[in-house]
Amino acid sequence: METTGQEVGRIETRLRQVGTRLDRMLAKADEAGTQALREQITHAKDKHAVVQNKLNAFRAAHGEKWDNFRGSVESAWRDFDSACKGLAL
Repeated sequence: METTGQEVGRIETRLRQVGTRLDRMLAKADEAGTQALREQITHAKDKHAVVQNKLNAFRAAHGEKWDNFRGSVESAWRDFDSACKGLAL
């Protein structure tokens, strides 16, 4: 079973990896002038920011239990994952 630090670290690592891929895809979409793809990537990046903000709130709430944040982070992650559907990540 993962500790809270390991679980949060795993989520943050995955978030960074996917964020990097989204940035690369956005640059390629800009070069190709593909507006629809650019909009989909931008939407995914917005959802990415929501997950990151929830993790930042957890880190800022010193002493708060992860269980108090887990549900909202998981919900935000599902929204982010849905936004990424159709993107070749």
